[in-house]
Amino acid sequence: MSAPPISNLRWWIGGLLFLSTVINYMDRQTLALLAPFLKQEYQWKNTDYANLLIVFRVGYSLGQAVFGRALDRLGTRRGISLTVLSYSIIAMATSTARGFLSFATFRGLLGLAESANWPGATKAVSEWFPRTERALATALFDSGSSIGGALAPFIVLGIYSRWGWRVSFAVPGALGFLWLILWRRMYYSPANHPRISPQELEMLTASNTLSKTQTNTNDRPLRVSVLLRLPQTWGAIFAKTLTDPVWFFIADWFPIYLVAKGISLQSGLIAVWIPFIAADLGNFFGGIVSGALIKRGWTVGAARKAIAVFGSIGVLLLIPTIFTVNLYLLTVLFAISTFSFTAYSTIANVLPSDLFYSQSVASVSGLTGSGAGIGTIVAFKLIGHFSDQPHVSATHSFDQIIIVASLVPMVGMLLILWLVRNTEATQQGLVREI
Repeated sequence: MSAPPISNLRWWIGGLLFLSTVINYMDRQTLALLAPFLKQEYQWKNTDYANLLIVFRVGYSLGQAVFGRALDRLGTRRGISLTVLSYSIIAMATSTARGFLSFATFRGLLGLAESANWPGATKAVSEWFPRTERALATALFDSGSSIGGALAPFIVLGIYSRWGWRVSFAVPGALGFLWLILWRRMYYSPANHPRISPQELEMLTASNTLSKTQTNTNDRPLRVSVLLRLPQTWGAIFAKTLTDPVWFFIADWFPIYLVAKGISLQSGLIAVWIPFIAADLGNFFGGIVSGALIKRGWTVGAARKAIAVFGSIGVLLLIPTIFTVNLYLLTVLFAISTFSFTAYSTIANVLPSDLFYSQSVASVSGLTGSGAGIGTIVAFKLIGHFSDQPHVSATHSFDQIIIVASLVPMVGMLLILWLVRNTEATQQGLVREI
């Protein structure tokens, strides 16, 4: 006897993608949270720590382009299974590190393995959600980064205080194996899922989420040479390239930034997790509001661009943080900025599924991730250099970095307004109408 259909199955799928991102982010946040202690134990400078982050980003950048393409060929279920299995093993293995070189090796491998999470999740959203719900579904899985970042201090620092840093790497890594059991049981494409209701399948078909080409095994993603000739592709690339470095500065450098401001991690725990909670709310704000605007008759492009404009303005509130060392004021300013930023980044994440058909979504998402990775590598190298300047007091060592971080998303927003539009390629059926 077959199992009964699951009501609103697409949102259960969205929940699985959310949990994957939570675990993914806890794995990568472990190093950032332990960095002040590891710096002391191994006598690392900020430049050394920056190089560890850069090694991760090199692996992440290379992996996004390669694995994004592979996901379009392997399929969502198999591709995401392989990436979660890989990064869970590597995260646990980091507990055996013995110094800078071994840490760098594990971080590079972790970046390579984790790189398929966002292209895979974006592809799954394009398969399972109509366009009016894609921004909210993207916000749901992307919010896992904020929740993972908010939970990580309590879990990682709690484990560190009892059992040391090695166990702090091993425990979050083990969670991926539990998630894999759920994924393998739950995820299939809508056309092949044994527990999708007839009503939901009909809704997805009617909304053009399921196209004939989506279930045609002979269909192939657009060639990379074709994708790179399209302004829509470059709009999506710049949207990520000029936003992700800002988020990863906050995620990877915030504990060190607080210490530079004279705030201990123990007393400043509120400042570590509240911006992540605000970021989570910003994810949903961007998804819900842009979806609501589309339902009110706005075009998809106009609804997405409105949120990008809002978000880029809100990030400017990072600038006043250079004038204060007050813990609570810093927390409020970072919270508002991260709320605005993640509303904006939700749009950057959803653009590949807005603009491209399912068979090319992961390829484009991978290209955007590679662009973001390159931007983050450059940013981290500069952050390490400028924050180590001997003639600058510790309290102000991040001032120049904060100012640049607040302005870069504005440039990305202007490029979105210019490049994300309907063109001749839209009429030819290469990209979706926006």
